[in-house]
Amino acid sequence: MSSQNWNQIISALPNPHFLQTYEWGQVKAKYGWIPYYAVWGANGEFHVEKDITRLSSLREPQGSAFVFPVVAAALILKRQILSRGFAARLSILYAPKGPLLDWDNEPLRTRVLNDLQSFAKKQGAIFLKLDPDVLLACGVPHSEGDVIENSGQVVMSDLKRRGWIYSSDQIQFRNSVLVDLTSAEDEILMRMKPKTRYNVRLAGKKGVAVRVGTVDDLPMLYKMYAETSVRDGFVIRDKNYYMTVWKLFMQTAVSGQPSAVPLIAEVDGEPVAAIFLFMFTGRGYYVYGMSGNAHREKMPTYLLQWEAMRHAKSNGCTAYDLWGAPEVFDESDSMWGVYRFKEGLGGEVVRTLGAYDFAPNKLWYTMYADIMPRVLDVMRSRGKQKTKQVVGGA
Repeated sequence: MSSQNWNQIISALPNPHFLQTYEWGQVKAKYGWIPYYAVWGANGEFHVEKDITRLSSLREPQGSAFVFPVVAAALILKRQILSRGFAARLSILYAPKGPLLDWDNEPLRTRVLNDLQSFAKKQGAIFLKLDPDVLLACGVPHSEGDVIENSGQVVMSDLKRRGWIYSSDQIQFRNSVLVDLTSAEDEILMRMKPKTRYNVRLAGKKGVAVRVGTVDDLPMLYKMYAETSVRDGFVIRDKNYYMTVWKLFMQTAVSGQPSAVPLIAEVDGEPVAAIFLFMFTGRGYYVYGMSGNAHREKMPTYLLQWEAMRHAKSNGCTAYDLWGAPEVFDESDSMWGVYRFKEGLGGEVVRTLGAYDFAPNKLWYTMYADIMPRVLDVMRSRGKQKTKQVVGGA
């Protein structure tokens, strides 16, 4: 089985996500994770393989279709915690934005969760984390547009009943803002708040131009991203990590496969801001954003978002995910400022399930939950220092 076959399988399932693609598994494989590929069939079949080619035996001769209808799938990432001693088998498991299935189908949901729990126990996992895009509600909480999704509430209750724990470590954003791209461009623009629409047009009048970047731009983009992280106080990874992600997804820009496109805003040929637009199965994602200190008054970030929407729409996307909204919708949330910017772009707030953990061994899980935040704090502090050195030495 090839990467394209896996991506075709998940593309046919509900809410496929680029974090469930073969390519994302390959990125994480370079950084200490082992990807596993799991599929569930309509007639009770369940197969999980570390080697994706072993799933090929489940395909029809001279055909690309499985011998059974696939009704659920998951890319599961495994990381060994210790390599020596009595706890050498301990690991953590994570299905980013998975598993993919019709979560309203109770018998299927039960079967998938049973199999995942058994898999976690067999792997000696401290926990298995999942965070599928199960919708709990739309709109800002307690506003006129707040609409509760009952089916998502049922799933959440089911997980809790089974002993899954709402995770203190939410890897992905639980909430986001989605922009509908099915309308004409003029309509999408008119849904923006007047100030946002004004800034989009102002950027063009002030000489901001947006171009599609190439691989040759990536070192410059990382430098700008590092400068942004130091200025705005967030932690980023090392340069090699982003080069791996960006190059891999930029190289897969073929029909039906995940892709990434850097969009760069320039003033008189000088790069002043940029974003990475990821695309997969009809959805665009704003994943990484960066900006310099020059020409900020010309509003390049507003024009970048508009051009990202236009680019995504022209490539068949029907929605644009602005990748993150506050956990708490008031000024106390660290994402409030970013959210106010995103809110102006005319999207709808979506609130999803978030990450839940299944812990086969509650003692190990408690110890891990107690120790790891302190370890991560140290790692983040070191990461910030390294990034400052990169920016200062550049």
